[in-house]
Amino acid sequence: MDTELPEAELYSVEVWRLLHSPLQICSPEQSLQQVIRRMFESRSSAMVIMDAGQLQGIWTERDASHLSQRPDALDDPIRLHMSTPVKTLPRSATLREAGVVMQRERVRHLVVVDEQQLPIGLFSLSDLIRHQGVEYYLALRDVDSAITRLPLVMAATTPAIDAFRLMYSQLRDAMLVEFTDGAMGIATEHDWVRLLVDGGMQRPIGELIPRQVETVASGTPLLMARNLMESRGFRHVGITTASGQVKAILSYGDILSSIEYTYVNRLQSALDQRNQALRESMEHLRLAQKVIEASLDAIIVTDADGIIRSVNPSFSAVTGYSAEEAIGRSPSLLSSGRHDQAFYDEMWSTLRSKGSWQGEIWNKRKNGQVFPEWITITAITDELGEVKQYAAIFSDISDRKQREEQIKRLAYFDELTGLANRRLFQDRLERAIANAHRHQHRLGVFFLDLDMFKRINDSLGHSVGDQVLKLVAERLQGCLREGDTAARLGGDEFTVLVPEVASDYELEGLASRLLKVLSVPLQVGEHELHISTSIGIACYPDDGDSVELLLKRADTAMYRSKDDGRNSYNLFRRPLEEESHARLNMESELRTALKQGEFRLFFQPRISLDSNEVTGFEALIRWPCPQGMISPGQFLPLAQQLGLMPNITQWVLNEACRQLRAWQKEGRRVVPVAINLSVADLHGSSLVHSIQRALDHYHLAPELLEIEITENSFIPEKSTLALQRLHALRNLGLGIAIDDFGTGYSCLSYLKRLPLDYLKIDASFVRGLPADDNDVQLTTSLINLAHGLGLKVIAEGVERQQQRDFLLAAQCDEVQGFWFSEPLPSEQAVAWLPLRR
Repeated sequence: MDTELPEAELYSVEVWRLLHSPLQICSPEQSLQQVIRRMFESRSSAMVIMDAGQLQGIWTERDASHLSQRPDALDDPIRLHMSTPVKTLPRSATLREAGVVMQRERVRHLVVVDEQQLPIGLFSLSDLIRHQGVEYYLALRDVDSAITRLPLVMAATTPAIDAFRLMYSQLRDAMLVEFTDGAMGIATEHDWVRLLVDGGMQRPIGELIPRQVETVASGTPLLMARNLMESRGFRHVGITTASGQVKAILSYGDILSSIEYTYVNRLQSALDQRNQALRESMEHLRLAQKVIEASLDAIIVTDADGIIRSVNPSFSAVTGYSAEEAIGRSPSLLSSGRHDQAFYDEMWSTLRSKGSWQGEIWNKRKNGQVFPEWITITAITDELGEVKQYAAIFSDISDRKQREEQIKRLAYFDELTGLANRRLFQDRLERAIANAHRHQHRLGVFFLDLDMFKRINDSLGHSVGDQVLKLVAERLQGCLREGDTAARLGGDEFTVLVPEVASDYELEGLASRLLKVLSVPLQVGEHELHISTSIGIACYPDDGDSVELLLKRADTAMYRSKDDGRNSYNLFRRPLEEESHARLNMESELRTALKQGEFRLFFQPRISLDSNEVTGFEALIRWPCPQGMISPGQFLPLAQQLGLMPNITQWVLNEACRQLRAWQKEGRRVVPVAINLSVADLHGSSLVHSIQRALDHYHLAPELLEIEITENSFIPEKSTLALQRLHALRNLGLGIAIDDFGTGYSCLSYLKRLPLDYLKIDASFVRGLPADDNDVQLTTSLINLAHGLGLKVIAEGVERQQQRDFLLAAQCDEVQGFWFSEPLPSEQAVAWLPLRR
């Protein structure tokens, strides 16, 4: 296309002459997976859906991005997800008409149809930008003028599916990806399409895109940026600051939107041309008048004394004043009263010295509503340079101001709760540290984490969880003084800044109030919810002199509160940091041990009191290290917090089955081995399948495997799911025991519904036998209860002859404990298994 043609000729070109790529068509019954692959392989940004020769819908990269919310829909037919009805253009439509439709409908693709409404091609936003002949305007504007909001920035370690979900929810077509070394990349809707084709949704987003981004410097003319994008085949480029930092993303859509505002900048040139037209012919005058009347911007023309002589229809539409009401009056009829006399003096001084003035003014409509406008005022002179008229062109920028305010709010405030976000909190904390240093006073930083909040989300849904977070934010605000700052860092983590404190007692008093207020039940719909929080506190300058150090140490103190049983607070102390480092080291070592198979399985025999013969083993995990055995009480709670229990249970399951099979091959008389299941195991979807697979792999009868569960596995919100898992395991043929009975929820309504074989009496009840009357009564009652339900009873922790004799007399079935044997490695445990004769 010859871009040197006059603009009027360019805009009158029919769009069908610009079609160049073949139309990509699919049927409505093709799957999303097939359509996306075809679109990717054909390098097309859209597919047209047709059926029986009729246009049914369209599917674009933007439509594909909604699959980040539903990646399980790839097998659905395209008809369930296509955009319909399709926005079309007749083949005779001009380039100008195409631009109007795209801006009005907010679409990036139009299907061009012939006289029979059959599609003949696809016209895209890229086609429009390349051919609409706006080089003059693009050369006068820089890239910064086209940016209306801050970019979406994601860490390179973010899973791709999470990154694209956020991009889709914020109506973005691209996002910046920040790598740990500071490098930046751009991920777009096209990358999402490639990801849907290649897979890897859970991989970090940084592994899926290049570690660099094509950029232009701030202040670069839009024309240069447009030409770069066209020559390189990009639809996005980054905009960098003077220091080289990427601060924004420029797209074709931004360029098209910015062209709307070029008419403001054209006014001075248009008015100069009109002066020339007046001198040349009346025909040119009529043409200029039509341009003014058709302008979407409001235009006022005054005489040299500032009296309004003419207005255009858009003036009446924006201000509410008719031409008759405005002509003959001063533009001051629009004055809002927000600007002082100095503002107007400066404006008129610039206008007289430079011949024009441009800026933002707040004016008032006829109905009294105050609104912001962007206005350009130009002095019109005669041949001698004398001012004869003033012309002003302005547009209502209320929407733009609202968008700017929204961008500012999104940048500094949490969208859900309205509290400060991490960025604003860190900024205020940095300022507070500087102020505290200058005036030599202390400040406090609180780190709050809601206890067991995940259970609310998992059992009642995220909408209820969001309401809880909002109510917590309100209560936090209600406890603070003016000048204090509450922030939500993300998830269920909150922080509080107390910029000036006199003593630790003041901080502890606030912590106590927060614990009390947050422990009051919350009413969310029909649910009365009980929550608590763990709080950590750090002080400046005692615990650190930087934002990062104070937040880190408040976080460390918060974790101590969780270890103390939650719903409490702790001030940071140096030993806590040492414990935190030790915890981090153990976490790393635990992951390594699991990966490299450093654990060992020990077996503690279970003895029949009637026959004194071994009836089974309990499999117990041990972690040897150069310093000695690490107690399961140390590493299993950590594994639970890290979500590693299913992995550990899988290792125990495989190792127990492997050892059983090895004993069988030696010709031993094997007995069942019991493994312990955690809450996470029992609620996992793959539990039953994993056990069945292990039994099949080692060729074991199901009767040789037993499982032990605790009462705490039956949290009320998920008791039904746990029951389903247990019945499935019973149907496989496994024996089931409930462990530590009497120390958890102890709900008999659960007990009678469980498919159990054994009830295990906790060692804490056995320890006082037979001297402690309470332990005697409890143990006897548990034995009678279990026998009444048809269950066998196993007593744990038997360490003395007197305990064994009492349990035998009380008709306990089986026992285990150090009186008979401690847990043994497999090479010693085999002594309990005689060879078959």
